[in-house]
Amino acid sequence: MDAAPPITSLAELADPARCPRLVIKVGSALLVERGAPRRGWLTGLVQEIAAARGRGQQVVVVSSGAIALGAGRLGLAKGGRATLADAQAAAAVGQIALAGLWAELLGQRGITAAQLLLTLDDLEIRPRYLNAAATLARLLETGAVPVVNENDSVATEEIRFGDNDRLAARVAQAAGANAVVLLSDVDGLYDRNPVLAGARLIPLVRRVTPDIRAMASGASASGLGSGGMAAKLEAAMIASRAGMAMAIGNGAHALPLARLTGAAALGTLFLAGPRRHGARKAWLGGRLRLKGALTIDAGAAAALARGASLLAAGVTAADGAFGRGDAVAIHTAEGRLLAHGLVEYDAGECLRLAGRHSSEHAAILGYAPRSAVVHRDHMVLL
Repeated sequence: MDAAPPITSLAELADPARCPRLVIKVGSALLVERGAPRRGWLTGLVQEIAAARGRGQQVVVVSSGAIALGAGRLGLAKGGRATLADAQAAAAVGQIALAGLWAELLGQRGITAAQLLLTLDDLEIRPRYLNAAATLARLLETGAVPVVNENDSVATEEIRFGDNDRLAARVAQAAGANAVVLLSDVDGLYDRNPVLAGARLIPLVRRVTPDIRAMASGASASGLGSGGMAAKLEAAMIASRAGMAMAIGNGAHALPLARLTGAAALGTLFLAGPRRHGARKAWLGGRLRLKGALTIDAGAAAALARGASLLAAGVTAADGAFGRGDAVAIHTAEGRLLAHGLVEYDAGECLRLAGRHSSEHAAILGYAPRSAVVHRDHMVLL
């Protein structure tokens, strides 16, 4: 797709010139109530999706709700989340119901729905990511609305996104979207718990800074910790690194997209970051699962900031059981994350080479060394 001008306001999410391709994430609480679908509410959202398409926008939906729907049909306790086996069984039943619901309601508007079930590896392993991206692109070309969900019936704790906020950001990246909208149970990001007196909605976030992240931490008393606003801020960082805008809006109301983008424009918009990287580096920067970490000294950190590769002399520690070609985090001794990169040595070799000059590497390894521990072509600064 041709590059669209950057999105600078919530209203522009409804402008096909600014946002020709949009991803909308819908949570379980919005879709399901007491084990049954909220058909009236969903009918209104489908009406808005049809209107967006009528304006010339392409739409991808990331939809939760399979476990909640399946648990209702199977009569499982705790919404189907008492055990992993319950969640997988509930998802297997609920996914049919969820897909059927979307297909029915979109079909009433003359729109073809497509189902795409993903696990974490489908977007973290590069060839599988490219396959998912190609499928999304072709579906959108045909005029279908892809409905994406995590494949909870086979996903284990080791290969789960764990929340559909981050899944939505990664799907938006794979789809080449201009923006992603997270429909939530709050109006947006607040500077503190929104139930507290004086809580202030933050309408615009230019960059997710430590101060912004603190608003979603337990220490801030926001009441919106892991799995809530914290996950949404992680999604915002993924979107920003990929050059996409992200918005949080309250989905509890009828016609939530109109409420988010209309005259009142009530929500929080996170601006897209600059498109500094190609598609491969953007994918690397958005990864959620890394095989290990390298700790580096101040001199190496300064060299990375200048665009250099990471050399073994600047490495002070290596953690994790990673192999050559795996994705690792690179951070300072203080724990500040600097970059993601594809490492040229396994963990044991990195430990043996740490702090040693290049001239020593051949003797240590017993073979001709590579040019760097992480080459700059396989690294993205964060």
